[in-house]
Amino acid sequence: MKSIKIFAPATVANLSCGFDVLGCCLDNVGDEMIISLVSEPGITITKIEGADLPLETHKNVAGVAVEALLSKYIKEIGVEIEIYKKIKAGSGIGSSAASSAGAVWAVNHLLDNPFTPQELVEFAMEGEKLASGNAHADNVAPALLGGFTLVRSYQPLDVIKLNSPEDLVMTVIHPQIEVKTSDSRSVIKHNVSLKQAIHQWGNVGGLVAGLFTEDYDLIGRSLEDVIIEPLRSILIPEFENVKQAAIAKGALGCGISGSGPSIFALSKGMNTANEVAEDIRKVYAKTGLDFDIHVSKINSQGIKIID
Repeated sequence: MKSIKIFAPATVANLSCGFDVLGCCLDNVGDEMIISLVSEPGITITKIEGADLPLETHKNVAGVAVEALLSKYIKEIGVEIEIYKKIKAGSGIGSSAASSAGAVWAVNHLLDNPFTPQELVEFAMEGEKLASGNAHADNVAPALLGGFTLVRSYQPLDVIKLNSPEDLVMTVIHPQIEVKTSDSRSVIKHNVSLKQAIHQWGNVGGLVAGLFTEDYDLIGRSLEDVIIEPLRSILIPEFENVKQAAIAKGALGCGISGSGPSIFALSKGMNTANEVAEDIRKVYAKTGLDFDIHVSKINSQGIKIID
């Protein structure tokens, strides 16, 4: 039996302006998984700790993602999966993506990497399809490639790793309420005005340019969502107050992490990110809701092997 233990990181998707195409990878928040190759063909999920999730392969995002990988592999093999969930389901920081991406990355590693990172993204997207009904890549791509990623195209899939300025630090507040991705998607309009689209395209281009030139002011100006945030923010208690507090404390920008309810604030420097955390903590302390706050550098590596 060949076996490895991995860290599968949390991710922040959309980054305000990049619905379903932009995402980044966190450094100190994530799941742990143990993946083993065994002699008995098939996929078995032997243990899940930290969450009430199905052990049946076809009902579990990690199982479905590995099924997609093995369907393209030349030999019949056996895989056993243990999942230790540290990312809460429905948190908006890529819980299903961590399991999906972590499982395919680990199996690929154990098989001596027959598949490219782009192919792994496609396999992991099958897990996302099971979780939300939509095979999106804005969480699994940064988990697999690390740093910031852009999905330039879905058909055919074309994922680009972007530059990750070292001074960028993410503050994420996760209110202990669940907003299902499927529910959050249901409030989105399928048509937008040309004026809104032009505004959003400009911000996506500005954010990508800001990351490569390490122009922090440009990054901040581009973290603006005129299409999705106005609709989804009503599902998240105190969203506007958190956003105002983060910006007032020096954050470059603030928005909804994925489908919510988590809210992210991107800052230049750890000191500012920690100060942002303190002020948004004060906002939520008044609500009576339980919440977690994470302050993390950007993880440029993505999934990694741990002892």
